[in-house]
Amino acid sequence: MTIQQYLQKNKIITDGSFGTYYADRYKTFEMPEMANMLYPERVKEIHESYIEAGSKLIRTNTFAANTVMTGDRFEAVQENIRAAVRIAKEAVSECEQKGICRGSEPHVYIAGDIGPIPKDDRLSDEDIEEQYYKIAKTFIDEGITILTYETFADMEYILPSIKRIKEDYKSLEIFIMVQFSINQFGYSNAGVSARKLLNEAAAVDEIDAAGFNCGVGPGHMQQIIDGLQLPTDKYIVALPNAGYPKRIRNQIQFTNNPEYFSDKLCELAHNSGIDIVGGCCGTNPDFIKMLSQKIDISHTDRKQGIKGNEPDVKKITKKGFIYNEDGTIKTKKLIAVELAPPLNANDDKIMDAAHILQKADVDVLTFPDSPSGRTRVDSVLMAEKVRRETGMNVMPHICCRDKNAIAMRSLFLGAHINDINNMLIITGDPVPSMARQSVKAVFNFDSVGLMNIAKDMNEESFSQSPLSYGGAISQERKNIDVEVKRVKKKMEAGAEFFLTQPVFTKEEAERVRYIKNETGARILLGIMPLISRKNAMFMKNEIAGITVTDELIERYPENATKEEGEAVGIEIAREIIKYSDDFVDGYYFSFPFNRVYMLEKIMDK
Repeated sequence: MTIQQYLQKNKIITDGSFGTYYADRYKTFEMPEMANMLYPERVKEIHESYIEAGSKLIRTNTFAANTVMTGDRFEAVQENIRAAVRIAKEAVSECEQKGICRGSEPHVYIAGDIGPIPKDDRLSDEDIEEQYYKIAKTFIDEGITILTYETFADMEYILPSIKRIKEDYKSLEIFIMVQFSINQFGYSNAGVSARKLLNEAAAVDEIDAAGFNCGVGPGHMQQIIDGLQLPTDKYIVALPNAGYPKRIRNQIQFTNNPEYFSDKLCELAHNSGIDIVGGCCGTNPDFIKMLSQKIDISHTDRKQGIKGNEPDVKKITKKGFIYNEDGTIKTKKLIAVELAPPLNANDDKIMDAAHILQKADVDVLTFPDSPSGRTRVDSVLMAEKVRRETGMNVMPHICCRDKNAIAMRSLFLGAHINDINNMLIITGDPVPSMARQSVKAVFNFDSVGLMNIAKDMNEESFSQSPLSYGGAISQERKNIDVEVKRVKKKMEAGAEFFLTQPVFTKEEAERVRYIKNETGARILLGIMPLISRKNAMFMKNEIAGITVTDELIERYPENATKEEGEAVGIEIAREIIKYSDDFVDGYYFSFPFNRVYMLEKIMDK
C-alpha cells in the first residue's frame, strides 16, 4: 500500500526528533548524521524505538546531510545518505518481522529527510539548487519514494529540485512533503507568514503535503494553524517541538511533557483536519507512544481536487512614483536621482541638493542604505525629512545586511505610516573586512527574500495602499544569463522596476538591453557623470561592481579645471542616454559629491 493510499483513510503518525533524542540518549554533541557511518547500531536503535512507539513513518537520519553542514565532498554525502537509507530499511524490516509495529497496519513508511543547506560563499544559488536535486535523486535511486523537506523558511531553493524530481520520475509515485519552520507569531526566519507559506505550497502541483515543523511548541502551532484556512487538496503536516528549550548547566533541555504534547496534537488532528502528525526537537519515543495511544487515526472525509485557498484579491491604490494619480503607469522617461545621506549629523549639503532638485523635472529622490558598509544617516529617516520639507517623492534603499526579518517588518510598517511607499530593495554591500571583528553583518536573506517579505506584507498589512518596490541590476556580472534569472526571480517576488549599476559604455548598455529583452522589466539605466580623471580613477580601483574603462579615463584631461572635468562627464552621460533611449524606461542619476546641478545640463536639449 502506498502512502497516498494509506492517507486516503488514515492519519499517519511520524517519528519524533532524531537529533535531540540522539544527543540525550547517547550523551554526545557530535553531529547525528555522522553516526550513519560510525555508529549504525545507534541509528537503528532510535528508528526501532520510534516504530515500537507507534510511528508509521520514520525519517532517515539525514537532516544535515549536505556539503555545507558536513564539510565533505558530495560523494561522501551520498555515501552517508545511502548508509542512512540502509539502516532505516533494516530497522523497518526487523520490526515488521518481529511484529512490534503498533496498530492494525504493520507496514512502516520511510521518508528521505532533507534539511536546509545554509547559504555559503562557496556555493552559488545554482549550486544549492543542484545539490538539493542530487540529494533527492540519491534517495530515489536507493528506493525511497517519500521525500520530506523540513524546517525551511521558504521554498526559494528547493522548488526547482522538487519540480525536476517529479518530472524525471513520472513513472514512480513520488510523495513530497514540505514543512516550514515558524515562530510563535507565525513567521519564518525569512519573515514570511504561515498563511503565505502554506498558500504558496498549495499552489505547487508537485507538492503532496505541506505544513509546519520545529520553531514552536504544540500550543502555539495549534493557535497558528487554527487561524489559517487550510488547503483541501494537500495533506497537512504538523510536527511541533516538545516546547521551548531552557539552558541548564550550559546544555539545552526541553520540557518532558508527552501528555500535554499528545493532547494538543490530538486536538489539532481531530479539530483542524491535520493528516500527518509527529514531533520535532525535544520529542522522543515516549511522546510518540502517548500520541499513538490517544489519537483516532481514521478519517474518510478527505477532499481531493480542490485548490488551496488563494489570497483575497482586493482593490488597491498605488502610490508608487512610477504611477500616475489615477493608478495608470507613467509612460514618459522616469528620472530618479540618488542623494547619499551624510556620514555625520550635518545634513545641510543633502538638503541643499534636494531643494535644487525640487525645481527640476525629477520623479523621485533615492537614498542609499549605508553603502560599502559605512555608517550613514538612516535611509528611511533621511527620506522622510526630505519628503516632509520638499514634498517630493522619495525612495529609500533597503539592504539586507543590518536587520533581521523582525526589524525589516518594523521598518516597512514605520515607513508606511509616514507615507513612504517606494523602496529599492537590495542585498547590500558587506561590512569592510577590517571591521568584522567588532561589527557583524546579518544577511538572514538576500534581496529576493526581502522582496518576498514586502510582497507578503502588501497582501496582509498594506492591501489598500501597497508598497511599490524595485530591485537592482548588476549588468557587469560575467554570466549575464545568471543576472537575467535573478531579475526574473525578483519580478516573481513583486519587483515592479529596476535600477542598474552606472553605465559608462555602449557595451554595458547593450548588456542592459539584453536583460530588458529577456525579462520585459521596467529599467532605469544608471548614469553617473564622473567629474574628473581622479574621480574616474577612484571609481575604477576602489568601488566594486562598477566598470570604468581605461578609454573612459583617458577622456579626462590630467590637469582639467572643475568645469572641464564636469563637461566630460556631461558629454559621456549624454552619449549613453542617446544610445539607450530606445529601450530604457528612465534614468537613475548619481552625482559625485552631490553635484546635482549637472542634471539640468545633461537633460538640456
